[in-house]
Amino acid sequence: MKTKRIIIFLVLLICGFFSLGAQQITKFALVDLSRVYTSFFRDSRPVREFEARSARVQVEINKMNDEIVTLKSQLLDAQIQDDNARVLRLENDIFRKSEFLQQYYQTKTEELEMQKKTLLSSNDFLQQVYDEIRIIAESEGYSMVLSLKDNEEILWYSPTVDITETIIQNLVSKAGSR
Repeated sequence: MKTKRIIIFLVLLICGFFSLGAQQITKFALVDLSRVYTSFFRDSRPVREFEARSARVQVEINKMNDEIVTLKSQLLDAQIQDDNARVLRLENDIFRKSEFLQQYYQTKTEELEMQKKTLLSSNDFLQQVYDEIRIIAESEGYSMVLSLKDNEEILWYSPTVDITETIIQNLVSKAGSR
């Protein structure tokens, strides 16, 4: 009777160990690639060129906005002076410049976004980041690492699964040792 109980206990104990080994807990992590990019690669030549281009576009937009503001001020003066021909000409100029500014802004924004996507998908950048993600994921036992910005389906996550800062720190320390 005692032997039967011991055998049953041992069988249950062995089954329990096997079931624990079969149940693997899935761990997820998140990475904000845009933040890694801007934190780690902001001093690179392509990023400096991108930022310089962005600044030039902003200067042009500001210049066009200032021209429109000046024209609106002139329009107000013409309306006060009751100069209908000048009012009509200024209204036409304001309309044309506003339309041009809107199209310019839209076009340049699209160009800058495309350039940013190209920078983010450059092989050197991605290879370094993916290697670092793999190293961190394997060492910390993550089964899956998701891109925070690319996956719009993530509604909530705990900051404890965001490994972005760890990746940035590791990339910076490795870059310093080269």
